[in-house]
Amino acid sequence: MKRFFIFCMMFVILATTFCGSTVIFANAEGELDLTSKSACLVDYASGEVLFEKNSQDHLPIASMVKMMTILLTLEEIENGNLTEETMITTSENASGMGGSQVFIDPYVEYSAGDLLKSVIIASANDASVALAEHISGDEKTFVSKMNERASELGMDNTHYANCTGLPAPEQYSCAKDCAVVLKKVTEFDIYHKYSTIWMDEIVHPSGRKTGLVNTNRLIKYYDGCDGGKTGSTNEAGCCLSASAMRNGMRLISVIIGAGNSQTRFNECSKLFNYGFANYTNEVILDVSKSVMNLPVFKGKSESVDLFASEGFSAVVKKGDNSTYELSFENPDSVKAPTKVGDVVGKAIISKDGNVIKQIDLIVKENIEKLSLKDCIDKVIVSW
Repeated sequence: MKRFFIFCMMFVILATTFCGSTVIFANAEGELDLTSKSACLVDYASGEVLFEKNSQDHLPIASMVKMMTILLTLEEIENGNLTEETMITTSENASGMGGSQVFIDPYVEYSAGDLLKSVIIASANDASVALAEHISGDEKTFVSKMNERASELGMDNTHYANCTGLPAPEQYSCAKDCAVVLKKVTEFDIYHKYSTIWMDEIVHPSGRKTGLVNTNRLIKYYDGCDGGKTGSTNEAGCCLSASAMRNGMRLISVIIGAGNSQTRFNECSKLFNYGFANYTNEVILDVSKSVMNLPVFKGKSESVDLFASEGFSAVVKKGDNSTYELSFENPDSVKAPTKVGDVVGKAIISKDGNVIKQIDLIVKENIEKLSLKDCIDKVIVSW
């Protein structure tokens, strides 16, 4: 009996200790317990996923569909096919869109900038359709373009049926794909010009005014948030994709299928808090710093600095050693003449033995080739 009693006591102590450890672990993980159907936290620079929950599930995303509408509009501006000052004649079809809208009038002209601003800030369905019809002639053709662009971006779990996000049985996306399209959109300065506005208005051709309030409340209430897109329907629940930057590190957070509006903002903030608390930004390649100096063969300068043609940064978990490796492929010397932008070699960025990025190495100065006279002068000086 004594041995049995001792055995039972030891079992209780061990079980209590083990259960206590389990509780501590559960509490740590509980910081990221999310009630939303799907979620994803992504590092903007590298595209690395820092947290995910059902991130590739096919789900309705409501007005987050408009992120692709915004992207195509921004790319039209970048390609010179559209300006913010371009006047767009609206249709009865566009002005009759339900849901969130800015109540545009039919058969009148609005600037592309005002329409784009209305989509980015107020998630306006009518302005989205007006832009789609101007760019592609009709919404159906524009939606085909949306799906083509999604395919080009590798968004394999997305299919668009309209440019607004209004309910459609065949329309779906996923948290990872939403992060991809938001990442592209945030590359445009014009986007941030509007995405950071909390309150504004548009003036209709008749003089009537419509107030605009940013549907993404994190713009005002979360430090560092400078962009994003909300969405809400009965089918999709409450959704949000958002971007925030702190200390040079930008993160993208996506929530799909939250039970209510406040939950989407809370859980999106929770993802940001987790990322900023546990990860730091590491600059792997800085475009402003020379990566090496090479001798110049038959040039008026004896050597030249090489620079990365583009920078590269990535997030690293605080306290962990970086797993990124940097190597170079370059000649032993550079042959003159050279001009600014000449590619001389390449930098290779690897992680866990896999190459994840190759970046050209360039020169940032013009170096003339030595003339016969220059060669003779050098010989004389050396003599």
